[in-house]
Amino acid sequence: MMMRVRPADAWPLFDLRIRTERLELLLPTDDQLAELVAVALEGIHPPEEMPFGVAWTDVPSPKLERSFVQHHWHARATWSPEQWNLHLAIVRRDDGRLMGSQTITAREFPTLRQFGTGSWLGKGFQGQGYGKEMRSAVLGFAFEHLGAEVAESEAFLDNAQSAGVSRALGYRENGISRHAPRGEPRDTQRFRMTVADWRSRARPAIEVLGLDACRDLFGLPQP
Repeated sequence: MMMRVRPADAWPLFDLRIRTERLELLLPTDDQLAELVAVALEGIHPPEEMPFGVAWTDVPSPKLERSFVQHHWHARATWSPEQWNLHLAIVRRDDGRLMGSQTITAREFPTLRQFGTGSWLGKGFQGQGYGKEMRSAVLGFAFEHLGAEVAESEAFLDNAQSAGVSRALGYRENGISRHAPRGEPRDTQRFRMTVADWRSRARPAIEVLGLDACRDLFGLPQP
C-alpha cells in the first residue's frame, strides 16, 4: 500500500498558523488561492487609485487570476532560508471567510535579520481594524519567533491608511523612495522598526502553531 503524504508533510509551511483575537494567518492551498483571487476581483481600491508598487490589480481578467496564482506558486518554488516570500492568507476566525493577504519578505535573512511587509484587504473588510491586527501579527511572529531585528515598510504619500497603520504600530519614518506603478513616478514614505521599538510597549498576544516543523525553512535551529 502506498504511504499517504499530506501536502504539509512535503511543505510544512501549510501547517503554519498565526492567530490573533479575530484572525488566522496561513499559507493558502491552491483551493484557497482561488477563493482569495475572487476576493481581489471584487475590489481592493477605487480604480483611480493605485496603492501598490506594482499595478497588479490593473491586469484584466483572466490574466489577473493566472498571474495571481503564479505569484504565489513562484514564492513556494523559489523559497530558501536566505531569501523567502511568505504570502499569508487572512482568515476571519468567526466565520472562516478569506479577506486578503499579508506578506513577509526577507533577503539574506540569517545574516541581516531584516524583513519587509506588504498587504491587501478586500474592500468589504476595510475600515474595521483588520489591517493593523494582521500587520501586528506578523511583526510579533518575526520578532519573537524568527529572531528578526528590523522591519521595514513603505506607503505612497497619499495612502493614509497604510501609513496610519505603520505609525500606530510604532514604526519610525525612514526616508523617501519612489515607484511608478502606472508609469508616473510617485513618492513613498519609508518606515522602519527595530526589535527594541517592538518591545518598547505592550503588544496583543498571538498564537503560533506549526513552526517547529518548518524551522529549517527559515534557517532556524531546532529548539
